[in-house]
Amino acid sequence: YLPSKKKIAGHPIQIDNIDNPKYIEVLPQLIQMFTPLLDYVELWRINVKILEDIIEPLEIVPNDAMMQVYRHQAKNKSIPDTRGIPYICIEDSVEYVWNIDPCGTPLGGFNGSLASLSAIKLGSIAVEAALKKAKIETNSVQEVFFGNVLSANLGQNPARQVALGAGIPDTVIATTVNKVCASGMKAVILGAQTIITGNADIVVAGGTESMTNTPYYVPQARFGSKYGDQTLVDGIVKDGLTDVYNNYLMGIAAEECATEHKFTREDQDNYAISSYQRAQAAFANGHYADEIVPITVPGGRGKPNKVITQDDEISNLNVDKLRVVRPAFSEKGTVTAPNSSPLSDGAAAIVLISGEKAKELGVKTIAKISGWGEAAQAPANFTTSPALAIPKALAHAGNIQLSQIDYFEINEAFSVVALANLKLLGLDKDKINVFGGAVAMGHPLGCSGARIICTLISVLQKKNGKVGVAGVCNGGGGASAVVISLCD
Repeated sequence: YLPSKKKIAGHPIQIDNIDNPKYIEVLPQLIQMFTPLLDYVELWRINVKILEDIIEPLEIVPNDAMMQVYRHQAKNKSIPDTRGIPYICIEDSVEYVWNIDPCGTPLGGFNGSLASLSAIKLGSIAVEAALKKAKIETNSVQEVFFGNVLSANLGQNPARQVALGAGIPDTVIATTVNKVCASGMKAVILGAQTIITGNADIVVAGGTESMTNTPYYVPQARFGSKYGDQTLVDGIVKDGLTDVYNNYLMGIAAEECATEHKFTREDQDNYAISSYQRAQAAFANGHYADEIVPITVPGGRGKPNKVITQDDEISNLNVDKLRVVRPAFSEKGTVTAPNSSPLSDGAAAIVLISGEKAKELGVKTIAKISGWGEAAQAPANFTTSPALAIPKALAHAGNIQLSQIDYFEINEAFSVVALANLKLLGLDKDKINVFGGAVAMGHPLGCSGARIICTLISVLQKKNGKVGVAGVCNGGGGASAVVISLCD
């Protein structure tokens, strides 16, 4: 796969014989020349004898990017290979993408405490707070990726508006990410990839949503309706909560998941109650104090301003009512409003920085992104896609085993989502969403993927953990996951 001649350090090297010792002599320079654009690239095929006798276990660190040489079988890295020939691959370790003090807003209930604030304003508040906590100047930011799903009526490129609203200079590019519920996490992954490829040293990533302020649509209004009534279309339902492939609400897929995996109404209600109780305990013990930035909301009509420091929804637990509420999506179903995540508003932001830049600036990093993975299956099966994405993330992080993970954050789009993925992965329920989840706190679609990363870092810090995984399913059948390792 290499050309027969290649200039290395200004000198042409003849590469005719793969057994030539010069391969080893020039390997560090070859690695630098063939730095991968993303996670890994095929560098060359090499015979097994050299692989086993000479190169393995060869580790070379040619630069601050912490490049390492690994042997990977094609099946382990999803590289097409019909002959089963081992590869020498170089992997640009994601361990040098660091997090500095992520934070988010409180989560407001639907038409709740944050109803007067747009998704743009919420996002700007989160970004400004994250940069301030990280002690990073706004003019040091080189790129912004921000998730947002319900963008109608927000104006062009919400991420750009969020960035400028947080005081980031006009010269900094910003990209809005829409991967439905995984948007905020995908924004973080894109930020990490941008740093790995050398296109930036400091990136702000996250997500924002104000479901409260999502408008209704009038589809035929532009050119008029020829005859009959016109219908208002709820933007939340249309662009956030409907599976377009099966033309049904996402809750129907949750019902199908509960049936397939044999989770009863009682199972889901019990899980929801536990999520509320865990969230209430976490707030009472101050576990969210470092993660959440207080928001001052105008009182209006002569009323005093109000400072919001806690999620709206967690105080709404009524166990007796929760157990008797009618099913939300099917007359004889098991999925209800209180054992599903409520509509809500909020934002979360994370400052990502390369190890080299962190060292240069002398900033304290608190966690590192050790790997990520994404997966997809049939749209109706989105509920269990985290069980596919999480193993990919663990493999990408260096074949970490599930048993090595201290804590998990799996987004609770529905109680059954957490239950099903817990079952499929064989996880300990005491390691999942220990500070509560979206069922108790809310699920602002574009925000949640980033929010659970923030919460995972808080959990690792407060519970003396070292390594955690965050996973989130998304409409269309997909899921994203990241592996987070706490700094020493």
